[in-house]
Amino acid sequence: MTNWRALTVVGVILATGTIHAQGLGGSSNTISVTGEAEVRVVPDEVILNLGVETFDKVLGVAKSANDERIKKTVAVARAAGIAAEHVQTDYISIEPRYVQHDVARELLGYVVRKSVVVRLRDIARFESLLTAALDAGVTHVHGVEFRSTDLRAHRDRARTLALTAAREKADLLARSAGQKAGKVVAISESGYGYWSSYGSGWGNRYGSAAQNVVQSFGGASLATDSALAPGQISIRANVSATFALE
Repeated sequence: MTNWRALTVVGVILATGTIHAQGLGGSSNTISVTGEAEVRVVPDEVILNLGVETFDKVLGVAKSANDERIKKTVAVARAAGIAAEHVQTDYISIEPRYVQHDVARELLGYVVRKSVVVRLRDIARFESLLTAALDAGVTHVHGVEFRSTDLRAHRDRARTLALTAAREKADLLARSAGQKAGKVVAISESGYGYWSSYGSGWGNRYGSAAQNVVQSFGGASLATDSALAPGQISIRANVSATFALE
């Protein structure tokens, strides 16, 4: 069995910040720094965004064909043991298609699109579920998003690491200036992030951010003979902190 909680530190601390001549209320000197951190986690669930597109000159025929494929896709998910609340219709679209002539346009038919979002808690079953869904009539795989069910805990861990990074920056800069960083007098979270490439619907979105602390939880997620390699997802935090100079 894979050890999901093996911990390896693979990051470094970068020193940046500003020393202020005037502190809060002008009573003392301060140093303000930022701390960024990233926690990399082996995912334990996957979200599949599956689409079905059908076309026919008769709207009712195109819709019926689409409905039938969607029903089969939902049945495949339910047969895989996925709870009903983890299977939902996410997108519905009906569009007429025309061909333009010199003075008029001719109706070719109708395109019907629907998508189903499935939350799979057992990643090892991903490939078999996807294959069964394609056999059921899925025509588009819009997105595969790997997630962690412990996102809150890992995000809190990233925040703690970011604040630790800020403290270490402050200590380094203060020593370089011949002073010492004391207690923290102000803290703010300037941002946090969750990175996983994800195609959504009939479009895509991507997100990323920089960091100066990285920790990895877990190693290989599946057996080496699997065609799926989910790797790790990145959970990031960014904090700003001001320390008094002693």
